[in-house]
Amino acid sequence: MASADEAERPIRVLIAKPGLDGHDVGAKLVCRALMDAGMEVVYTGLRQSPGAIVHAALQEDVDVLGLSILSGAHLVLCRKVREQMAAAGLDDVVWIVGGNVPRRDEKALGELGVDAVFATGTPFAEIVRFVEGRVRGKR
Repeated sequence: MASADEAERPIRVLIAKPGLDGHDVGAKLVCRALMDAGMEVVYTGLRQSPGAIVHAALQEDVDVLGLSILSGAHLVLCRKVREQMAAAGLDDVVWIVGGNVPRRDEKALGELGVDAVFATGTPFAEIVRFVEGRVRGKR
């Protein structure tokens, strides 16, 4: 069971843009929605490598790792991120993916360990509810 301090601290989220995708408006809007809900959010910026993303997640001691992927390379990038997460011992971090992800790929992402996939256009309130519920459930 988590300590009282742990249960009360704000949820910490890292949002990252892996690969060569150069469009980050949606990721920034998700960051704003999470911050407006009282979460501490770190945005890594564009074109991050899987290793850099996982390193930042470790450094920032996050509860949630969110990837925004619009390039269509979500399966390849998520496999690489999973490898890095496993090597770093980040098995307890809630992992979410958003962007242009076809429904047919959601099962494969789940098998990699992704906790939720939020397609482009998902209401921000739905993302916030999921993150709050999942993290509070772990604490």
